[in-house]
Amino acid sequence: MNASSSLDSSPERATAAAPASTWQRGTAPVAVVMISLNEAHNMEEVCANLKGWAQEVWLVDSYSKDDTVDIALRHGVRVVQRKFKGFGDQWNFALSELPITAPWIMKLDPDERLTDQLKQQIEASVQQPHVDGLSVTHRLWFMNRPLPVRKEFLRVWRTGKGRFTAIDVNEHLIVDGCIIQLSGEVEHRDSPSLEHWLYKQNKYTTQEAIGLARGGMYAVKPHLFGGAVERRMWLKRVFFRFPLRYQLYFLQTLLLTGAWKAGRVGFIWSALRTDVLRLVEYKALEMKWSGKEPAKVEFGAGVPDPRVPQY
Repeated sequence: MNASSSLDSSPERATAAAPASTWQRGTAPVAVVMISLNEAHNMEEVCANLKGWAQEVWLVDSYSKDDTVDIALRHGVRVVQRKFKGFGDQWNFALSELPITAPWIMKLDPDERLTDQLKQQIEASVQQPHVDGLSVTHRLWFMNRPLPVRKEFLRVWRTGKGRFTAIDVNEHLIVDGCIIQLSGEVEHRDSPSLEHWLYKQNKYTTQEAIGLARGGMYAVKPHLFGGAVERRMWLKRVFFRFPLRYQLYFLQTLLLTGAWKAGRVGFIWSALRTDVLRLVEYKALEMKWSGKEPAKVEFGAGVPDPRVPQY
């Protein structure tokens, strides 16, 4: 399917918006792709972080209510809008339908920032003909403070070489070919406030609980003796059967990740991460008892109803 024509003709996809300004091609032959819903609090910083580096920047927005799209367009980002059906589905749409011209693609969340060291490493690595994917070091920030919590994620790949597992949450990127690990970091500035963080976790735990109640949602087939992702999926499948699971998980997040080195904020993060898993289990249990999945909850005030007096 021709990407540009599909964006214009499909009834479920919006035409790519014309940017208010033109994105100036940067030094890296990389198209950065993001998906968003109400990310105005991040858009200024993430656009500034990519200026002068990315060849092109794309945003697939899920009908934000705030200024996400306005800010992105002002910075020259190419924006399309599409109803959100799941993370895997949204990312695979981006890869198959966006008219990306750069030879490399990078998956980036609006709350993430690239360090200068990582930018330099990516520019050097994409010149190697045998390399097809780049795994980067992901460092977490929480309550506006950096934590010594690092994970490795596959985030950069040759255009046409990557695809995502079709899963609603915790989607997994699959790249065909040689993958190398970079030491440069992506700083994950996770939520501007605890209010925002808890709102996101409430939505996330509902999605996870629905998957658990349906028998489990796994990025890949769980296997104890498989690769790192397969082992992680196996642990996810058996976690809720373990005795003392929450005490053990809290100790794992506090001690083994190094969060304890950050002091009180590390303790708070470990405790809240444990509470997130409790909510997944409790919500799945509620669905089992009620025999139904939760209805969508509308937050915030609506518009005045003309049928009733207004005061």
